[in-house]
Amino acid sequence: MSEQPDVLIVGGSLVGLSAALLLRLHGIDCLVVERHTGTAIHPRAGHFHLRTVEILRSAGLEERVRRKGEEHYHPDGGINNVESLAGREIASYFPNLNAGVEEFSPTVRLFIDQDDLEPILRARAEELGAELRYRTECTSVSQDADGVSATLRELATNSEQTVRAKYLIAADGNRSPTRERLGIAMRGHGLLSNSVTIYFRAEVDLAPLLEGRYQGVNYVTNSVLRGFFRLDRTGNRGFLVVNLVGDTARPEIVAAYPSAPWANVAQTITEQRALELLRAAIGVPDIPVVIEDVATWRAVADNAERYQAGRVFLAGDAAHVVPPNGGYGGNTGVQDAHNLAWKLALVLRGIAGVRLLETYDEERRPIGELTVEQAYARYVTRVAPYLGTDGMQPLVDDFAMEIGYRYNSPAVVLEPEDDRALHQHPRESKARPGSRAPHVFVERGGRRMSTLDLLGRNFVLLLAPGGEAWRGAAGAAAKKLGLPLDSHVIPDQQFPDAYGITGAGAILVRPDGFVAWRAADGTAASEPIARDVLRSLLCHPDQAGR
Repeated sequence: MSEQPDVLIVGGSLVGLSAALLLRLHGIDCLVVERHTGTAIHPRAGHFHLRTVEILRSAGLEERVRRKGEEHYHPDGGINNVESLAGREIASYFPNLNAGVEEFSPTVRLFIDQDDLEPILRARAEELGAELRYRTECTSVSQDADGVSATLRELATNSEQTVRAKYLIAADGNRSPTRERLGIAMRGHGLLSNSVTIYFRAEVDLAPLLEGRYQGVNYVTNSVLRGFFRLDRTGNRGFLVVNLVGDTARPEIVAAYPSAPWANVAQTITEQRALELLRAAIGVPDIPVVIEDVATWRAVADNAERYQAGRVFLAGDAAHVVPPNGGYGGNTGVQDAHNLAWKLALVLRGIAGVRLLETYDEERRPIGELTVEQAYARYVTRVAPYLGTDGMQPLVDDFAMEIGYRYNSPAVVLEPEDDRALHQHPRESKARPGSRAPHVFVERGGRRMSTLDLLGRNFVLLLAPGGEAWRGAAGAAAKKLGLPLDSHVIPDQQFPDAYGITGAGAILVRPDGFVAWRAADGTAASEPIARDVLRSLLCHPDQAGR
């Protein structure tokens, strides 16, 4: 095992594995330690958003992940709410998960179980050269001006080793020991329910109950329970999440029990009770089903008060914990890793100033807070309306949440009229600095591809045909700074309008696919202007106050 990796990643689940493979795509040495014996053994996270699938696409994994997901789920399943699988439909949140996505992305939303996805991520990370160590836990962390020292314990032998890394990513879950050691508090709505997940298989065919509504997620709302199913495409295997028990729709019951006993499902769960709840959710009394496992967990909506402490960064559930409603947990964690990986790479190579790393907290923490609030709003409206809407954010459109969130930090050159909004519908953003670069299909070398496929490893300059002056200016400036810079002229007519520029404009896109800077036309094209822009984005010391 390496004793001096560039980056130590504590936690080898979805987010830790994503961080490892993304760092390796940038050529950064990393070590992952995970206390469990291997990848996930339960489905857990399963609904993956457009932005996450775009990240998987950039890592060369989209097709593999889609094929695996379609083994168990219909590719265009949706999300609805029913009295039971045998009962009437109450609401349809997404009749088709991918309706309208082709306007905004070359990818699609998908369902894949976490225990199917993690082995794919692990294989890719190891293929790229990441070092993974299972049955190993981090027992202490200290840091100084030059790096981080971590004590690792191998659980099989109880032997200890000290590893010295330049930086540490804590992806060690919602009860993160690393976060606790750093004294970083969580803020938000706190505990919502002590929930359970019931893993099961049916011994009769449930397909007739699902005819015409093969959804990825079926919420269940009745007088016995509130929660949701995720069933594989046969309908005969899956899991049921139960958040609440009892008839919480009756105001007199809610008023009579201020301690909300209906939210303490996990405290009284037994296999017999799990069977009763499962049958009530299916809607067929005495239906033969087998309980394979019951997991207890806490539905929480909280965000860390800071995502960075010196050389240590929080990511995934260590930074933000959300109820599963809306599928934000795993997605937001993967996007944390994507934001951080390129910044660590440029700082470790000496190309960017260390101030760039502070933009991780400045960019991701507000998005984490937004995500916590939106997941909470969906929990209230879909599962627990008894909590009321006081203090609840209005629901934000799903496209705006998935690919419309925006960054406001020194790693973006904002335009003078920018309102610093945290989100905007992708139809309206038109490559405003701080937003994800828009998807436009273009012809390159006789092949139809997305503008997003031109992005990923380096800073990329996208140019309208009349913007060639920016290519020379930015190229010369980047060379002097030692910054790898790719550039592409996009002759397609729809490109300037989609990116909010004229036929002589230019767009600079960061390695994570977010727009860093935009020139509407070519009037200011010069090497000094390009140099100042790049130095500002890279947070060079003499640009810190700019």
